[in-house]
Amino acid sequence: MPKCFFCGGNTPPARGKMFVRNDGKIFYFCNSKCHNNWKLHREGKNVKWTHTFRKEAKKPATAKKAE
Repeated sequence: MPKCFFCGGNTPPARGKMFVRNDGKIFYFCNSKCHNNWKLHREGKNVKWTHTFRKEAKKPATAKKAE
């Protein structure tokens, strides 16, 4: 299961997008949200909803909603 290049999450089989650059490098994205953010030159480690940000900020994998 490839990891998403932008958010770092797992890409389920037969889901997501694969982008192949002219030099042959392959980028996997779990959904169009990640792909569009990558095209806007954003970094996943600076976007709060990504797995990469949560890992670097030492936060739990999923945030619980306040009840």
